Amino acid sequence: MVRARFEIAWEIIMTREKLSKDAIAAALAELGGWSLAADGASIRRSFVFRNFSEAFAFMTRVALAAEKMDHHPDWSNVYKTVDVTLNTHDAGGVTALDIALAKKMNGFAG
Repeated sequence: MVRARFEIAWEIIMTREKLSKDAIAAALAELGGWSLAADGASIRRSFVFRNFSEAFAFMTRVALAAEKMDHHPDWSNVYKTVDVTLNTHDAGGVTALDIALAKKMNGFAG
């Protein structure tokens, strides 16, 4: 039981470590639609849906996942477009947590 808690805590710590530029580049190569932001410390993507309802449904799914991960996107929504920027503020850049949330978002977008 104690070991399991330690392993979970260790995974959480590891996911919040800033990734190297090479690790970010490798992750982006597998993440369709995502790119490194101009600041070099975050990743970004725009999702375009058929209408506002689809965009809002996407944001709802992401919000529930983000709450479970305790990791929240910087985003905006105008009609059918959702613009997203991900970074881990505590780490000062992109972490595995950002990559994991980006993968979830891609999955929700279809």
